[in-house]
Amino acid sequence: MKRLRYSVATSLDGFIAGPRGEYDWIVMDPDFDWTALYGQFDTMLMGRKSYDVMRERGMSPSAMGMKAFVVSTTLKAGQDREVTVIREDVAGAVKALKSGPGKDIWLSGGGVLFRCLLDAGLVDAVDVAVVPVLLGSGVALVPEGRRAQLKLVECNARASGLVMLKYEVSEPPHEP
Repeated sequence: MKRLRYSVATSLDGFIAGPRGEYDWIVMDPDFDWTALYGQFDTMLMGRKSYDVMRERGMSPSAMGMKAFVVSTTLKAGQDREVTVIREDVAGAVKALKSGPGKDIWLSGGGVLFRCLLDAGLVDAVDVAVVPVLLGSGVALVPEGRRAQLKLVECNARASGLVMLKYEVSEPPHEP
């Protein structure tokens, strides 16, 4: 069974974007092996805002070797032939993706989508790149929701100042 892994960059004070949605503060580590990262996944899942950022940056899921699914109520199916739009029953669609063969699923950015899928018990791992910056305000790493227990499986401090943390969800979300 495929695993759903949330991969995100956060400021030290817990924001994934600045107050106006900016992400210019994210350090691009020159020694990071993006090809190795992309090789762990064959599917990308993201919300519409993350999809818009990816397109603005000229990135393509197929160039990364992945099929892409975008959760959105505003995008029209077929608007971009590179992505499949999920408009309803997100949990059911993700369960179906996880049950298929292949590599892991990359849940890319999008704290609200992450929270929804975490609370549904569908997230298996959380990979966080902590960027050495304090933003003061912005979009929270994780919106309010249920408590989930995580187990640290890897911690790697990089020369750029990034700290890469990998966690597995060790206990399904529950009310505190």
